[in-house]
Parts: sequence; structure tokens; C-alpha cells
Amino acid sequence: MHAQAVGCKMSLGLLFNGLLVSVVAALLWEYSRLREHAIVLEEELHMTQSSEELTHAQMDYHLALQALGEDGTRMVCTSKMHTDRICRFDYLCYCTEGDEFVFFHSNASIMLPNLGFRRFQPALLDMSSVEDHNTQYFNFLELPTAALKFLPKPVFVPDVTFIFNRFNPDNLMHVFHDDLLPAFYTMKLYSDLDERARLMFMEGWGEGPHFDLYRLLSNKQPLLKEKLKDFGKLICFTKSYVGLSKMTTWYQYGFVQPQGPKANILVSGNEIRQFSKAFMLKMNITRMEEAHSGHPGDESDTEEYIVVFSRLTTRLMLNEAELIVALAQEFRMKVFKVSLEEQSFASIVRVISGASVLVSMHGAQLITSLFLPRGAAVLELFPFAINPEQYAPYKTLATLPGMDLHYFSWRNSKKENTVTHPDRPREQGGIAHLEKEERQRILASSEVQRHLCCDNPEWLFRIYQDTLIDIPSLLDVVRKAVKTMRNFNKSKPASKIHPGRVREAHCQTSVQATDKAQLVISWKSPWNLKYLKVKDVKYEVWIQEQGENTYMPYIIQGQNYTFSENIKPFITYLVWVRCIFNNNLLGPFQDVLVCRT
Repeated sequence: MHAQAVGCKMSLGLLFNGLLVSVVAALLWEYSRLREHAIVLEEELHMTQSSEELTHAQMDYHLALQALGEDGTRMVCTSKMHTDRICRFDYLCYCTEGDEFVFFHSNASIMLPNLGFRRFQPALLDMSSVEDHNTQYFNFLELPTAALKFLPKPVFVPDVTFIFNRFNPDNLMHVFHDDLLPAFYTMKLYSDLDERARLMFMEGWGEGPHFDLYRLLSNKQPLLKEKLKDFGKLICFTKSYVGLSKMTTWYQYGFVQPQGPKANILVSGNEIRQFSKAFMLKMNITRMEEAHSGHPGDESDTEEYIVVFSRLTTRLMLNEAELIVALAQEFRMKVFKVSLEEQSFASIVRVISGASVLVSMHGAQLITSLFLPRGAAVLELFPFAINPEQYAPYKTLATLPGMDLHYFSWRNSKKENTVTHPDRPREQGGIAHLEKEERQRILASSEVQRHLCCDNPEWLFRIYQDTLIDIPSLLDVVRKAVKTMRNFNKSKPASKIHPGRVREAHCQTSVQATDKAQLVISWKSPWNLKYLKVKDVKYEVWIQEQGENTYMPYIIQGQNYTFSENIKPFITYLVWVRCIFNNNLLGPFQDVLVCRT
């Protein structure tokens, strides 16, 4: 009995010890679980802080992480061709260590278009507006969302983000033509790409000298690729757009063929002027409305003045001061000198926005001509051996329909008036690194032959020359520019509205003889004509014998006409009619008429 009591006590002791161990183990396990949860919460808090530090916006990190894990990445793109494609992404990520964008797949992911391996032929899209340049391609790696547990915790960017490459942010022409104009109108395509969107530049450049101009596109500070690694190893954009519209570009730089205007220019001066107006408002500049405030660009609307753009380091006008005096004396106008090296960009635009004539050596600074008022003249100067017809980005801009600028060029034709710099670095036109025979050929040349971009030594040697301006010949060109400008300002601007389709076109036929017939075509004028003050209205008629490849074109003044020449009996003719305003504004053809004689 005593032994049984002792055994019972021992059993209770063991039971108590077992329970105590179980309780302690449970407490330790719960502590471990709570600690692990606390670490996760602490990590999520840290990542939330990193995300908010990156964008200065509040976000629910846990919900964002859950959305990425459950839904993965979603992509919907425009266009069939990579050169015209812009893609919208939800939860596109970027790995800073691998320098790769990442598309995370889940059962809810969307990839449209789903191109398969064709996504690499050669790329999903161009990240810049420079078409099909192999340094500007965009693509991504693919991973399952399950891989997220093995990757660093993502930092989320909650802003709508606009991701693209700047092509050459050190050059003002490239800044406007390749970046700002395309970005401005790409943002017009999508309602959520507004001033609250975040710009993300992925080309790898630093800020560059013109970074303040990019800031005008958005109220938020743009992000640079090099800065992303400061915030984390995996950056995920909750909503983003990748790519740039190319509709506003007018010039190609000679990567495939010698440089020149694009074959199919889609932008007009009207869109360029809407852009320049928006940017001037951002810079607090209005055209000529702050009269007599002490700035040269704030004169009254009727006062004409000339602006001379000065360069201080390369491609100098060696007698610039003499030229300014000659212009002032010859034309009895004020002449203002501006310089990117010495003045703010906004102050230069303020002056140029009211100028009558802009005079400048060839160079990126001439892109400021897009801020000139309608009717102004642009005079571009070229060094010796440089053919103006072969280097025409600013001529192309000035002559876009609706820009209403008058373009003129002057070329130094006197070799003795040029100062060359053969010992400079090769990127500034130096030729000391070349073989003697090649150096002698370049020195003896009188015109640079057409070439591809971008390091042709003869082109660089000549374009970086300094020039002693032949003032009498330059004044002759300015006289023509001023005369053209004043005649334009006196004339009434022609309508830029295209006619509509002609209405109720009919044909009647009659046979006059076995070898002679008549075809009578009549129509009503386009519907929009009665609302337009257009004096010069004509009609173009095309007549084609069915089965033939050629047609007979006619220009008609009225709205009916009898055709007998070359009209044969018992033949079916196809007829098209369209309206023409002012000899160059064409309307669409009406549906084809089928007329049997």
C-alpha cells in the first residue's frame, strides 16, 4: 500500500513535470512565433518606410505585397510593332542587383500581347522616341510569384510611374525633340499620366544640365535609375507606363541612312506650339503681356527686335560684336544677345518669345526657335564646308505646317574666314589621331560628304570650326528674311482646315458615235465648306478605265463637268472626286463612282 502511494506520488510528479515542460515548450513556441511575426511586421514597416521615403506617399505595404503575390504582374500594350508600342503594367518590378525588369506570373497575370519568343525579336518596345535603336530596347525577365519568398522584400512605388529613357540629356535639341515633346504628348494619351505621375529615367545618365526642364512635366521629383539601389534590391511599380510616343518627332539622326527629316512626319506646328505654350506657362512666361517691365522680351507687340544666339566655347562667331552692331544699324532694330552659358533658360525663352528674327550658328540652341512667335524668321549659320541641306533639323521644324516661321540659312563660303582646331580631342573635331594622308584629305576638302551618325571625323572637324562672318553677305540674307516676315505679318493667315468629303456625286453617260462618248460628273460641295471663309476652292477628279492601272486626273473649278476627251463608248469607268482648299489642303475622296458609257 505504501509502495503504491509512493508510485502514485512519483507518477503525479512526472505528470506535473511533463505538463510543465509542455507549457514551457508551448510558451517558447508562441514566443518564437510572435517574435517571427514581429520581425515580419518590423520588416514590413521598414519596407513601407522605404516605399514612402521613395515616393513621399502613404501606402498599405501588406495589401501591396498581397496583391503582387496573388495577382502577379499584369501588362496591356498598344500597337502590333515594337517601334510604336507603349505598355501599361500593374506590379512591374525592377531588380537593382541584376539590372533587370521582372514580370511575376500567377494564375491572375495578364500579358497582352502574348508574344512568346517574338518578344525578343528584337524587343518588346523602344524605351526612347528614337526609333529601333538597339541601346533603347525594353524587355523583362519572368518569374513565378512563388519566387518572391526567396527574393528580397520588395519596395513599392505607389505613384503612377512613367518609365522611359532620355536619349541624350546633355544636348538641348535631344532634350526637346527626343524626350520632352514625346513625353508631353504621351502623357496626354492616358488620363492617369498627369502632373501627379512620377517620371522614371532608366537610361543610366546623371541629371544633366537641363534636368529642371524635365521637372516641368510633373509635380513630383523625377527618379534616376542610379538612385533606385539606395532604396532596395527589388523595386515594384504598382502602376506604370513604359515607352514613348514617336508621333511628335520630325527628324532622324542618321543611324541607318544619312540624317534628314523623317519620311512620315505626323506632327504639325500647331502641336509644337501647344507644347511651347504649356512650357512657357510652367516657366511663368507669357508672350508680350508684361510690357515695359525692363526685360528685352517684354516690349510691345509692334516693336521688332533681333536676337543673336552666342556660343562661348565652340563654333564661335569671331566677329560677333561687329555683327550685332551691323544688324542694329542696318535694320534700325534693337539686337539682344543671349547665351546658354550665361543666362537661365527661362530668361532666354522670355526674349526669344517676342523676337522678329533669330540668328544663330548651327547647334542645339536653335531648338529654342519653337518658342518664336508666328511670322518670325530663323537664320541658321553654317561653318565652311558644311552643306545646310544635309543638316536640317531646325529647317524641318521651322517649315512644319502651322509653325508659321520663315527659315533662311547662311553658309561660310570663304576658307580664309574659318579657324580650325586639328589638335582638339577627336570628339570636338580634332584630327591629330588620324593618318597623315587622311588629315591632308580633310584639310583640303571643301564640302563634307553625306555620312552616317555619329563620329565621322571630317564632319566633326568642320562643324567645330570658328567662323569670321562675312557681314555684307549675311546682311543680304537678313534683308530677305525681314522682307518675308513683314509681308507675312500683313497678309491674312490662310485656313489650315481640310475640306470634307464631297456629297451626292453622280455620273451620267451618253454615246455620241461608235467611237465617241460623254461622261458628265456632278457633285455637291463638302458640308463644312459653308462654315469656312475659303475663296480658292477647286475639285480634283480622277477617271480610270476599269481594268487599267493608270488614271486621268483633272482640276475642276465648278461642281459639274462634261468629259469627252479619251472617253470611249461601252466602257466602264471608275471616278473619284475630292475638294481642294488653297491648292494644298486636300479632302478625302468620295466613294468610287462606277459609270458605264
